[in-house]
Amino acid sequence: MKNIQEDIKTGNFKQVYLLYGEEGYLKQQYRQKLLKALMPQDDTMNTAFYEGKNINVKEIIDLAETMPFFAERRVIMLQNTGVFKNKCDELADYISEGLPDYLCMVFVEEEVDKRGRMFKAVKKVGRIGEFAVQDIKTLTTWILGRMGKEQKKITQRDMELFLTMTGTDMSRITMELEKLLSYTIGRDVITREDILAVCSAQITNKIFEMVRAVTDKQQEKALQLYYDLLALKEPPMRILFLIARQFNQLLQTKEMLADGMGQSELGSRLGLPLFAVKNTIHCARRYSVEELRKAVEDCIEYEEAVKTGKLEDRLSVELLIVQYSR
Repeated sequence: MKNIQEDIKTGNFKQVYLLYGEEGYLKQQYRQKLLKALMPQDDTMNTAFYEGKNINVKEIIDLAETMPFFAERRVIMLQNTGVFKNKCDELADYISEGLPDYLCMVFVEEEVDKRGRMFKAVKKVGRIGEFAVQDIKTLTTWILGRMGKEQKKITQRDMELFLTMTGTDMSRITMELEKLLSYTIGRDVITREDILAVCSAQITNKIFEMVRAVTDKQQEKALQLYYDLLALKEPPMRILFLIARQFNQLLQTKEMLADGMGQSELGSRLGLPLFAVKNTIHCARRYSVEELRKAVEDCIEYEEAVKTGKLEDRLSVELLIVQYSR
């Protein structure tokens, strides 16, 4: 990312850029920065946009070979094309053989194959930026910076609650933060009550809350959370998958605790922030290893029952919740 920032600052651009990774918000931010720097006058005549996996490679190459119209540069922006995941020798050869001096191509992709010819071609002649999911420390610093511009303050405990509800996706955090800042106009401290009043919990957070209710044998609450997820149009099979993943995470936690692993290392292994690790440990300690293994197996059996037509999908999840919250 620093190299891309330096290119934008100096105006010394590479002829091809690849922005990839799971963090969509940052990718789009850098995409816009590059576009604005490459085409400061918003030259739509010499800027082309392609999106999706059905792009016409020959058409793109033909356009790339076309001199810009009364401008020094032609820019081609390509998004989620899949050419870095699937084979695209024609485009890889074109990039490797040397692009015209006036051309700049910018690819924005979710997944890439680093062993593929496209990745190697761009790496050789261009610039590659990976945008991974940001860690909690980085996100906290970023959020505090945004709050600071609005003269807002928040406690560490309430920041943890906010991140628990939003997750680590920066687009979602931005959306929820805007709601929170608007809600607290006229006040300089954001409280727990503010967060609970306006922020929407992510689906995976609701799943964990439901599993927590199951763990604590709060059957009525667990079922109500399930019905809430259904009302949000979440497919029962996706809910079952997330429950299975949650139980599997509890099983891993239980086994790592038995090996004497500390909270910090456990969180690193599971990819969870410390405050989420504490909740996971609480749930894991309510079960034996055998019970958690059985829960994971039961999730698989219920899924199989749905696929073979023995059970209706909505009922299968309901039965699982009732079984483990007795």
